[in-house]
This record gives sequence, C-alpha cells and structure tokens, in this order.
Amino acid sequence: MRLQDLFIDETMTIKEALKKLDETAKKILIVTEYNKLKAVITDGDIRRWILRSGDLSKTVSLIMNKKPVFLTIGNEHLAEKLMKEKFIESIPVVNKNKEVVNVIFWNEKFKDRLNYFNKIQNPVVIMAGGKGTRLYPFTKIFPKPLIPIGEIPIVERIMNRFREYGCDDFYLTVNYKKNMIRAYFNELKKDYKINYVEEERPLGTGGSLHLLKGKINNTFFVSNCDILIDGNYSDMLRFHKENKNKITMITSLKHYAIPYGVIKLNEDETIKNIVEKPEYDFLVNTGMYILDPETIEDVPENDFYHITDLINYYIKKGEKVGAYPVSDKSWLDMGQFKEMENMIERLGLK
Repeated sequence: MRLQDLFIDETMTIKEALKKLDETAKKILIVTEYNKLKAVITDGDIRRWILRSGDLSKTVSLIMNKKPVFLTIGNEHLAEKLMKEKFIESIPVVNKNKEVVNVIFWNEKFKDRLNYFNKIQNPVVIMAGGKGTRLYPFTKIFPKPLIPIGEIPIVERIMNRFREYGCDDFYLTVNYKKNMIRAYFNELKKDYKINYVEEERPLGTGGSLHLLKGKINNTFFVSNCDILIDGNYSDMLRFHKENKNKITMITSLKHYAIPYGVIKLNEDETIKNIVEKPEYDFLVNTGMYILDPETIEDVPENDFYHITDLINYYIKKGEKVGAYPVSDKSWLDMGQFKEMENMIERLGLK
C-alpha cells in the first residue's frame, strides 16, 4: 500500500471514507491539501458519528480531527510514548513544510496490542454448543467450533484474538460433539484456562449463561463460535464501562442496495412514488457482547433462551444497552459456506 492511498480530501463523504478505511485496513485516513497535513479521520471518529445517527452522505469535514497528533522527521523515537499517552494506533510524520512523509502504525511497530488496560483480565464466554446446521455436511463430522479456518479451528482463532489483549480465562458452553472439543484442547500446549460449561440440552444463545452463576463475578465477553471481530477489544471494554451499560452489543454497519425500483403506495392502493434503486445502511448484531456479571441472575434456569431475549428484557426495564459499531470488513462470519470462504480469503489464508 502506498502512503498516498491514505490521503483524502475533506469533501469526501463519510460513507466513502468508511469504504476507504475498509480497503486500506489501517484505521486512519489523512485529510491533506497539496500533501500537507490538514486533519485525520479514524474509525473511532466514524463510530461516534454512527452512534449519533449521523447521515453517512455528509462530508468528512464534519467529523475530521483538525488538531491531530503528529511527529516531525527526526522525532519518530517519541512515537511509542506519545501513542500510549494519547491512545492512538497511528501517527503521521511530517517534514518542515508539514507535508506527510510517513505514518507510524502501532501494530506494525510494536509487538503487543494497544491496550487501555495493562491486561484485560475479564472472562470470555464462547457459545460452542450448537449443531451448526447451516454448515452441514461438515458439522455431521466436526462440531462447528472445530471447523478449520486455514489450519486453525475457528474457536481457537477467536480465543487467540482475545489472548492478544491479555484474556486467559475462557468458558466454552458445549453440547453437540462436546467430547471432540475437549479432546482437541487436551492435546494442545496452552498457557490459558478453559472451563467447560455443559448443557444437558440445547439452551439457545443465552440460556447456558445461567450455568455460570457463581462462577463469573466480573464484566465478561460473550461470543458466538462462528465469528471473528477485528477490533480493539480493550476499547470495547472501555466503552462499556464508561457508558455504564448493562450489556454492550458489538454491531456492524451493513450497506444494502436494492437493485430495483421500490414502489410506495397510497392508502387507496395507487402508486405514491417510485424510489429507484434505493440504498440503506443498518447496524446489525455480530454475535459478540459485553455483559455485567449481574445479568447472569436474570437468565431463566434451564430454559431455551436467546441473549437477544435478555437484551429486550433490559430495554423494557429501561436499563442501558449500548451498541459498539465496527465496520462491515471488521466482522468475519462463517455461519454459511459462502461466508466461510469469505473469512478464509479475508484472513489471507487462500
């Protein structure tokens, strides 16, 4: 990727900037004028705009940071200290004319993940008990969590992402082909702990949480076993705590274009108007959540129950349920064959 691929003009729409962020996968765009640093836009700036229900057709001038942190040539050695202080994952480097000559990226320069906390010590619950019927016939032989993405099973990839931020306490809810899952991890040399939570029968995406009563006493993550989220889990936890949410749902922005003219009718069944090839943007549920520990008390005992039922319960009670958006490209789903192939390709394993 060329440095200039990150340069944009302030007249670009936010939707176009979001697409470019996905294409470059660097989480930053640099607003320039004749190659001179004018502002920056990060995925966090767009996230805050989405949470305010902002119009994605507006220009980036509304959300860009006009006072960005930057370094001058010769001061690159200050990058680590400055990035930790400001909690930023990239920093532009400029010459004496303020022309951008380089960008330092945390994940390329330093080995560990940029973490709001010294270590995320929060438990991670992975829902690994389903039959994975959408992936038949694979799941007639393997349980869905052990289906390999490249050479590594999906559930192990999920755990590895969390381990990058310090998580080492995992709970796997198991039912279908549970002995195969146990056998796989028993053979691994690992420096993390796996606790198995056995369902006697399928309990949905949330029912097995009741089995964790008395075992988890801290804010915890929950993830389906067929997704990968490319995001800063430390920032997600910070967001959850700062907003004092009961539950935070990790969401993804999905764009849909209808390839037809959409008809709107009057009450007398005559045509009111035709909207030609409309486009829509939605926040959708990725299957990853952050929950406060007391939520376990509100999950019914031994009932088939989805985690979305728990979310709706809290919404009706007036409790705070938040959404943390990530981009479409940051959410990898292998729930169906096509999505599984996309995951393999986007992870660079094909």
